[in-house]
Amino acid sequence: MSSLENLSYPIGRFQPPAELTQNHLNAWIGSIKTFPERLEKAIAWLTTTQLDTPYRPGGWTVRQLVHHLADSHTNAYVRLKLGLTENEPTIKTYDQDAWAALPDAQLPVEISVRLLLPLHRRWVEILETMTDWERKIYHPGQAKWMSLAELTGHYAWHGEHHLAHVTGLIERKGW
Repeated sequence: MSSLENLSYPIGRFQPPAELTQNHLNAWIGSIKTFPERLEKAIAWLTTTQLDTPYRPGGWTVRQLVHHLADSHTNAYVRLKLGLTENEPTIKTYDQDAWAALPDAQLPVEISVRLLLPLHRRWVEILETMTDWERKIYHPGQAKWMSLAELTGHYAWHGEHHLAHVTGLIERKGW
């Protein structure tokens, strides 16, 4: 794996398990449940200069990454709700790079962390009571059907993936 690939995917790419178990679901829900607090702890003491440092060459800054997490996880929550309330909906995609270039991606990171805390609380409330994990959504950007179980696994991975970007940068820079 190349150095850029390691910086881009520090925990590897998401691979859904061949056979889904309750242990997978429990681990993913636990990750989603604790993610906002772990992110908040990781960035709490970073300076403005550090927040405005890209996590890899050509990558977003830590600030943009935190705001991206709020954008992405808001979309994930809506996608889950659509999957639970509509019959095999086609989800809306968005241009994450264009969103990361909008002015709100320069706001203080605390705004997005404060958004993630109650968002994840609501999200986990649904996940902990779900039974129909095989309901499907269609992702037109990936041109594939995805079960709500896979969607959950993907977003658990997504949080860990970006948290590893932040913690990896902190480690490499010796902050």
